Order: sequence, then C-alpha cells, then structure tokens
Amino acid sequence: MVLTLPMTDGREISVSPSKIIALGLNYLEHIKESQSVNVQNFTDEIPTEPVLFPKTPNVLIGPGAPIILPAFVNRYDFADCRTDYEGELAIVIKDRIKDIREEEALDHVLGFTCFNDVSQRNFQRRDKSGWFRGKSLDTFGPIGPVIVPPGAIGDPQNLRIQTRLNGRVVQDSNTRHMIFTIPQIISFISRNFTLEAGDIISTGTPSGVGPIRDGDVVEVEIENIGILKNPVRAE
Repeated sequence: MVLTLPMTDGREISVSPSKIIALGLNYLEHIKESQSVNVQNFTDEIPTEPVLFPKTPNVLIGPGAPIILPAFVNRYDFADCRTDYEGELAIVIKDRIKDIREEEALDHVLGFTCFNDVSQRNFQRRDKSGWFRGKSLDTFGPIGPVIVPPGAIGDPQNLRIQTRLNGRVVQDSNTRHMIFTIPQIISFISRNFTLEAGDIISTGTPSGVGPIRDGDVVEVEIENIGILKNPVRAE
C-alpha cells in the first residue's frame, strides 16, 4: 500500500510502511472505560510496558476517503455489531533503526500526523488470536492530512487531540496524558523489532471511543497538525 501525503515543509512523501505498530491502553482515562469497550485483554489494569498490536498496511486511506464497514461482518448476526473510531497521534519513522535509546529516539522521526485506529469490536471480543483481525480490515487506518517534521511540531508530548463525530466532540485530551512517552514508545518498539523508513507507530487513543455507522463523518484533529476527516460508508 502506497499513500502520498504532503509534509508541511513542502515535500510530498510516499508512505509505504513495512509495518504499522499501534499501542493499546496508553491513556489512563481510556483504560477506565474498559468495561464499555468490552474486548478481551482490555482491563482497568495500568500496563507496565507498552501494549503493542499490528495493523496491516491495507488499512491505510487518506483524508476524505471513506471508511468502509464491510458487508461480510453482517453474516455473523452479532447482537450489537460495533465498529469504533479511535483518534490518535501517529509517528512516521525516518530511517532503519534497531534498539534505539530514548534520548535519541526523536532523531529518527520523519514526522507526526493524525491517525484513526478504526476497530471492529466484535472480532476483538471473539477472535482467539486477539485484536489482529478487528484492527486490520480494509480502510481501518485513515491517516493525514499532513506530516509535520519534529522541528515544526512544537512539543509532541503536549498537543491537544480531539475527535469529532458528525461535528460533535467525542474525544478531547492531550498527548501529555500518555502513560508511555513518545521516546519510550520508539525505544521499546525498536528493542523488539527493527523499524524501517516509513513505518508507522500509532500512540494510543484517549477516552471517548464509540461506534461509527453508515453516513457518519469522523474528524481527528491534533494541534499543530490539522484535521483528518473521513466519511463512513456501509459496503
């Protein structure tokens, strides 16, 4: 999957990640809503190290592209068929790195952008393999609208992050409330996996996640980045 996004310095970047690694349970207030989200391994226990899961590159779509709710999910006759938005700050990696120290982590960041970690909750609840399928359906990773270099973002650990559903604010927090900081996240992931240029790390969502339906419009806005806006369509 190749997606072209503009950078605020005037360049255009072809984003083609070998992997997308996302964090779960990285905001305390999101952990507190674990019962309403109701998926396996989502408890009110504060993690002692970053909780990682993969999203496959087929999820990526740009600003304005529709999030598609796949028709085959309806065959399961779930009593409450639920797919959720999750607004997040994403990191795009600049170069190949392995086992990076926290103090040098930001030197290997190409830039920051908005991400919507769309999640099919029923699969997250029932799949014995965990969250993989529910996180990796086609179009379940809107990203954009621009990539902001580290030198232009300000303090990435102090950015207001909002999600709006049909114009109504449903998530409103700040990246300072992350349990694990951006340098800690990059260092931890690079200890476990070699990161390649263009790989994406999504840093977790604050509280306020909820379902999306056909006809909805989701906006993820992060301070100093802009607004990622996507309609929702049933297949």
